[in-house]
Amino acid sequence: MAETEIVMYGTTRCPDCFRAKRFFDDHGIGYKWIDIGADPEAVIYVEKINKGNRSVPTIVFPDGSILVEPSNAELAKKTGT
Repeated sequence: MAETEIVMYGTTRCPDCFRAKRFFDDHGIGYKWIDIGADPEAVIYVEKINKGNRSVPTIVFPDGSILVEPSNAELAKKTGT
């Protein structure tokens, strides 16, 4: 199923997840947040993308590209902000 919005997989204890959420919020960029701590299927998906690791944030863009633990500079480049 193709997403039409940015989907961010993360945890409630992840400082990088908070930073990425703040980046999107500060730039008015909508996203769907999925807490892998509360969604077993999301854990499986994140581990599949990251070769068995639960690396977060894992961010999936509508074009199918994925950024894992991106910096703000990487997010800015990807989103054109």
